[in-house]
Amino acid sequence: MPLELECFPTVEPGVTPPEIVAGRQPRDWMDAFHDRHAYRCLPMNMANTSGWEILCPMAFTAEWNGGVMQEDIKLTTDRPQPHFDRFAKSHFSHGVLTLHTGYMFRTPPGWSMMAMGAPNHVKDGIQALSGVVETDWLPFPFTMNWLFTRPGKVRFEKGEPFCFITLLQDKFLHDIQPVIKRLDSDPELSHQYSVWEKHRTEFNQRIFRKDPEATKEAWQRYYFKGEYPEEVAPARDDHVNKRRLKAPRLGR
Repeated sequence: MPLELECFPTVEPGVTPPEIVAGRQPRDWMDAFHDRHAYRCLPMNMANTSGWEILCPMAFTAEWNGGVMQEDIKLTTDRPQPHFDRFAKSHFSHGVLTLHTGYMFRTPPGWSMMAMGAPNHVKDGIQALSGVVETDWLPFPFTMNWLFTRPGKVRFEKGEPFCFITLLQDKFLHDIQPVIKRLDSDPELSHQYSVWEKHRTEFNQRIFRKDPEATKEAWQRYYFKGEYPEEVAPARDDHVNKRRLKAPRLGR
């Protein structure tokens, strides 16, 4: 049986909960780069798609005056929304905006949920806060919170991700011991690194000299393709450079 992430709506009957979609790769600031250069960073692409986005059901503006009271955050929708006060609130004070996901989640045994802002989705003036929740047993929902970084207004658009959820087996983290080692203590890894560094340095020098072939190639794709420099080892057969998560479906 496949593992399931169970999503139980907690909104009132007749109210549609926020939409959940598989994480999407595009980012406006990445699109703005010349030749969309930022998308060459595979770790960012993978982070953007390694979870599910929960989308704002309506557009609204949040304004903070810098005070520490709940009433120091003002929330305004573009048009009247009868259930808005159950979605967005100033609950914790001190410039913290609280948004309700509209769901209670249940993960497989041993799996927790990390709730955070969508990776590499940047908002000026406000920062998404992250939390790890033991959703394999928790019988009540959690909230998504954002912290204003300065007084002013921020806007959330309809369909914009206000929460990003992903899963991790965090119980095993306690068993992991970080160890700092000399690189030459692993001869094979040291050799692989030395060969990569040599290729990288030579390629950057060719780019600096405006070598036509290097300029046309534009960037080295070893990691993107899961390849080692050719004289080190063959390409990996377990490398992932594109992730398409399943969209939620209706259950019984």
